[in-house]
Amino acid sequence: MADLRVGAVVSAMVVALSGGAWAAPPTAAATGGRPATQELYVAPWGNDGWPGTFERPFATPGRAQQAVRARTAAMTSDIVVNLRGGTYRLTAPLRMSQAAGDSGRGGHRVVYQAYGYGTARQEPVTLSGGRRIGGWRPDPQRRGVWRADVAALETRQLYVAGRRAARASLGDGIPGELKVTGTGLTTTSALPRGWRAPRDMELRFRFDYLEGRCGIAGISRGPRGGTTITMDQPCWRLARDLYGPELLALPSDVENSPDFLDERGSWYLDRSRPGHHALLYRPRAGEDMRRADVTAPVLQTLVGGSGGAGRPVHDIAFKGLTFAHAGWTAPSEPAGFAAAWSMYLRPGRGDEIRLLTVPGNVAFRHAERIAFQGNRFVHLGAQGLRFSGDSSHNTVDGNVFTDISDGGVALGVLPPETTGTSRGNRVTDNWIHHTGADYHASSGIWDGGSRRTTIAHNQVDHVPYTGILSGPAEDVRGLMSGNRIVGNRVFATNRLLADGGGIYLRGEQGTSYADGAVVSGNAVTDSAYGIWNVGIYTDDSSRWITVRDNAVHDYRASIGGCSEDWGDRPVRDVRFHGNFWDDAVPDWLPRRDYPGGWPPAPECGDPRNLEFRGNTLLTPAGSAADCAARAVCAGIVDRAGPREPYRRRLGLR
Repeated sequence: MADLRVGAVVSAMVVALSGGAWAAPPTAAATGGRPATQELYVAPWGNDGWPGTFERPFATPGRAQQAVRARTAAMTSDIVVNLRGGTYRLTAPLRMSQAAGDSGRGGHRVVYQAYGYGTARQEPVTLSGGRRIGGWRPDPQRRGVWRADVAALETRQLYVAGRRAARASLGDGIPGELKVTGTGLTTTSALPRGWRAPRDMELRFRFDYLEGRCGIAGISRGPRGGTTITMDQPCWRLARDLYGPELLALPSDVENSPDFLDERGSWYLDRSRPGHHALLYRPRAGEDMRRADVTAPVLQTLVGGSGGAGRPVHDIAFKGLTFAHAGWTAPSEPAGFAAAWSMYLRPGRGDEIRLLTVPGNVAFRHAERIAFQGNRFVHLGAQGLRFSGDSSHNTVDGNVFTDISDGGVALGVLPPETTGTSRGNRVTDNWIHHTGADYHASSGIWDGGSRRTTIAHNQVDHVPYTGILSGPAEDVRGLMSGNRIVGNRVFATNRLLADGGGIYLRGEQGTSYADGAVVSGNAVTDSAYGIWNVGIYTDDSSRWITVRDNAVHDYRASIGGCSEDWGDRPVRDVRFHGNFWDDAVPDWLPRRDYPGGWPPAPECGDPRNLEFRGNTLLTPAGSAADCAARAVCAGIVDRAGPREPYRRRLGLR
């Protein structure tokens, strides 16, 4: 009886504070004879020994999942798990599978949602994979730096007062004259020999569309008073194979040393004592570390789901939740992060090298009819959301993706896979911004190979590389057909890396125009960074693509790409109809007799079978104003991006 009274009292307090009472679930009679939705409840003040009712909720989402599994075999209506407001710190991922009974049945769904979802009284709910870091004290060796013991914690991210803190970095490459060796680098400078804790340190390499990282194994005295830097293996070998020694002679930054803790808001993980690690942090102005809210990610996966061949996990929805504070530590391994796009290398058997994709902090494999609606993906250390394997008819609708280390959404055939069938997925009305916080060669949305996928009315902005990428990682044909990229608002892409675009396509997108890709009604603007990027980029072996009724301006090139003649991989069979563009071409690139930026031989050849019809040239010196003055062009821009009422819900108005 004591537990019942506590639950009733707390429930009454929450209802009173929210300004009113919530109605009980409707009965079958109230729904016209249809079975009433089965409702379960979870609350931070609940108890996993309770029955999961409104008055006596469970305490954890994991316990609610157990209750769902006990009901799905006989379900005759949706099962809805209502999570009351608060932060749920997960001690293990919520893993869902067809075999375990997590899927909906009989046309019904299992729904995990914030309590009051879709109403003015929706309660804020966070599923966190993080651990709160306390016990901060002034570091005795460094004035202005604070220290906290964290046992064996491994992390590549830290969040202070709800903001991502920066790993301590030199902010520049290695001083002196550098030479690449089989084991690392030598420099004529003696300065690196004074850096402490070299085994915690990492070099970052950035060039064009590539960025990678390798750890340092040791620093010692080099020839003629210089320095020898020995790099982690096998990372150095993988990086040499991928990038070449010339590029490795130009590291762009050095990270994670206690000697680099000069900037306010920077941190360092001290791993000098195995099992007794410490975090060091230099507070921002006004931060009191005795009271600061500090979180480090512990889990890699927050929610994951998987089925088997022909038996997908299916019919599950997530609504109104925040997914936060999950990490990914693979780049800290000896194999590091020799990477391109959202992919990285690992040794295989013998001389084999495996190509892998950065995982999703929320990830489903072999999944159908999984829906993510009205959620937030924030403070994450890998990709936000990933669908892989044979995953079809899934929906990503009305979500926000921001402050994510890699990309926002990835789906389709993703390495190491080269085959599979992904069809009928929809990524619509989302706002994806400020992603790629750590791994910059990433895309806001990446479709790695699918059929009849719709990517529509999203806003993608302030990303370091590409906005929307459609195409397989390798030259794998026959994966894609019938895809639609329509009505998206894309701007401020390529803010750090070159050779990407607002909307980037590669590979055969079908077998003819009838089943090829359609890129229509998109506004792709305001990203003239670096030396080379393209608003709508048809690259490599792009084929069977219709680009129509788009507004494109203020990129280095409005349209174009590299037509790769080697291996029978030219750009061909692309239609450009009814677009508005400024036909920008960078100064270093010869202009063709037809629109676009098409680099010439020897690197690239001539595109074939391009068709231009009814396109309008905007005034190059004032393309935005010119577009706004033309009713049709202005209409494209006005209609692009999330639609009402999504804009208000996403915080865009």
